[in-house]
Amino acid sequence: MENWFKDARYGMFIHWGAYSAAARGEWVYNRERIGKEEYLEKYVKNFKAENYNPDEWTQLAKDVGMKYVVLTAKHHDGFCLWNTKTTDYNAAIFGPKKDLVAEYVNAVRRAGLKVGIYYSPADWAHPDYPDAYSRDWPLVWDDEVKRKRFVAFYTEQLRELMTNYGKIDILWYDGCLPQPLDGNEVNAMVRSLQPEILISARNGSPYDFSVCEQAIVPPKDDRLWEACMTLNDNWGYHAGDSDYKSPREVVKMLLSVAQGGGNLLLNVGPKSDGTIPEQSVEILEKVGKWLKVNGDAIYGSEKSPFSHSPSHMITVKGNRIYIHVIKRLSEICVAEIKNPIKRMFLLQNGEDCQFNQTEEGRLFVSGIPDTEGTAVTLVCETEGKPEPIVKKGTFWIPGQD
Repeated sequence: MENWFKDARYGMFIHWGAYSAAARGEWVYNRERIGKEEYLEKYVKNFKAENYNPDEWTQLAKDVGMKYVVLTAKHHDGFCLWNTKTTDYNAAIFGPKKDLVAEYVNAVRRAGLKVGIYYSPADWAHPDYPDAYSRDWPLVWDDEVKRKRFVAFYTEQLRELMTNYGKIDILWYDGCLPQPLDGNEVNAMVRSLQPEILISARNGSPYDFSVCEQAIVPPKDDRLWEACMTLNDNWGYHAGDSDYKSPREVVKMLLSVAQGGGNLLLNVGPKSDGTIPEQSVEILEKVGKWLKVNGDAIYGSEKSPFSHSPSHMITVKGNRIYIHVIKRLSEICVAEIKNPIKRMFLLQNGEDCQFNQTEEGRLFVSGIPDTEGTAVTLVCETEGKPEPIVKKGTFWIPGQD
């Protein structure tokens, strides 16, 4: 069950809920100290999802090269996107007045992608949750009776999600504070209902993959891992946030994650009507265009043994080394590769590259075409499994953590 995740390398994260109607990010309830009734009247009831078409979401994800999708079934605001029996604070009763999760999972399956469910135990709207306005999280439970009642509540919500919607491939935890939330027992229940599911870290053990957020930090061991990143500065839709990453920056993130043996879960924040902002779509399509040509260097790639370079990035797979030229250079020197190189060619068209590998292992490549704003990928076919001349050490600067 892990193989699909190891090979995928790229997925779509979708933050969407009542906060999308506020259009000021997914933490607006907490940041602006909004009460539940005010939030209900202003945002939940105006979260209509009138143009919600999850087939368009999943087709976009598929077209741009993503292999799985993760949707926020419930964020910290407590509003549920499915028809839950645990609370009337859900999309089947308010706002859209339908089960959004049901339509989502069916659309993901129709697209042939893997289904991910994001779930936050933290719940600012629940009367037993210790502090809806903590900066940033409450650290302790103030009452054991409330804690146990809350754990029973969120456990039942997860039971519904794991029972009523067919096979779920990923359970993506967030907001798992304050501890303890009896995560070990809850995860055992989840696995009893979904034996092939992959569970993220953050809420007990055992889990299947670790997560880094808004930073790319590969684990030191060989566990499964994922970096989740935003396209602009917010997860949920923010009408005033136009600080988008360029397609080139996204390609570099994807390369950075792949060379560390992980996946990139890249976020979009649809508007309250269910449409993904045009600028997000444009960026994803440009990255998808690059992947259609260079995807062989990403999907199924392995953790790279090679070190940092200011002019290129390296991914590996089998006996192939993929050198991604990220600067506009017609010539480069790669002083990393121990293996003799049998052939080198451009991935984009199969044309042979001009190269010279010295006895010391320095590889000189010339005639590199322009990157056209992203990266040009050179393929080295080597004798044996790719090895570095010098193994990576710790990149550390004294005086800095």
